[in-house]
Amino acid sequence: MIDRSRIATLIKRETNLYTDRHPASHAAVGNGKNLLCGVPMTWMSKWAGGFPLQLAGAHGAKVTDIDGITYSDFCLGDTGAMAGHSPAATLAAIRHRVMESGGITAMLPSEDAALAGSELARRFGLPLWSFTLTATDANRWAIRIARQVTRRPKILVFNCCYHGSVDESFATLEGGVVRPREGNVGPPVDPALTTRVVEFNDTDALERELSAGDVAVVLAEPALTNIGIVLPEPGFHDALRQLTRDAGTLLLIDETHTLSAGPSGATGAWGLDPDLVTLGKAIGGGIPAGAYGLSAAVADRIAGDGEADLIDVGGIGGTLAGNALSTAAMRATLTDVLTDEAFGHMLSLTERYEAAVNENLSTTGLPWSITRLGARAEFRYCSPAPRNGAESEAAEDEDLDEYMHLYLANRGVLLTPFHNMALTCPATTDEQVDRLIEVFCSATAELVG
Repeated sequence: MIDRSRIATLIKRETNLYTDRHPASHAAVGNGKNLLCGVPMTWMSKWAGGFPLQLAGAHGAKVTDIDGITYSDFCLGDTGAMAGHSPAATLAAIRHRVMESGGITAMLPSEDAALAGSELARRFGLPLWSFTLTATDANRWAIRIARQVTRRPKILVFNCCYHGSVDESFATLEGGVVRPREGNVGPPVDPALTTRVVEFNDTDALERELSAGDVAVVLAEPALTNIGIVLPEPGFHDALRQLTRDAGTLLLIDETHTLSAGPSGATGAWGLDPDLVTLGKAIGGGIPAGAYGLSAAVADRIAGDGEADLIDVGGIGGTLAGNALSTAAMRATLTDVLTDEAFGHMLSLTERYEAAVNENLSTTGLPWSITRLGARAEFRYCSPAPRNGAESEAAEDEDLDEYMHLYLANRGVLLTPFHNMALTCPATTDEQVDRLIEVFCSATAELVG
């Protein structure tokens, strides 16, 4: 129902406005001449407008660029800053570790590590935890443990999943055949050798693929989050748990993004019963951190395996993993920032945004949808909402993404650049959500003319 030439005209207008308003950020692009793609990490080049904003500072739910413009931040580091930017309790723990206690990397355990592990065990119901620097490493190490204890070679993932840069997860389905995901850089082997792939919510396909008897672990987001948000259908997780048990396959739940569902992620909110859980990004309050938890049964199996080297060259660990600074940040973030009360505030704000978008889509007649997962919500250019990764991928529209992101950014609101996710944090205010709703409605009104 949208005139494509109108979209092109609006994009041109918003691009010119973006360039005019950000001369310092535009000029700073040249300062990155010794950086690959001109940025410190290549995905930073994916912001709309032809160049990324350059960060000057960030506090709470706001960021400021070097042109002096401040934004309501609903990107929040694509979940990495779900606790807000520089939360006070986390900063205090970091200062204490660096300035008073001293010692950032000493290869020695700290009291903070034990306290963080205890809090994770309380929240997720798994008794034993180990720390990493990223969720990617947490997933890699958990996969290795699963392969070791089951003596099986393959993993199973859902199409269009997100598990960081785990090689085995960059696989997709084309005509029912496992292929490398488009754009996958230098895959070490054909992913069909390592990975089985099924569509999310397809229990028949899941049962068929597990029946081969070669799958060590199903690596699953409780809901898909990097291809829009795709929620599980009623009964899907019960079937997933039963089918994995019947097949002798472990179940690994990746809560990296779905921690937004509540203090215990989707595992707690939906009563899941995994063998392993992985976390990252948000639990360090901005300091690099990740973790994986194991059930007592899995921990006993790996600890009792004389062939498994968990200390030296077994591929489970890293010099900086579990360092004193990261564990101090995790302890403070988990116990004092991402609390039950904070999640209540965040979920309430996101519910209001979801309701307002639904009302707007009904009024404008746009055939879009919005899906909420706790404190995060994402609109998609299709209706009804997708039920699997392939359907959600088919709803992508790069021109609409460019327009919506530029329109919001030019009016002081940031969404996640890779998709249309809005995330709230403990510092997000009612006024910021009101502004997000106002600008979203204004953007759609211009689209439909």
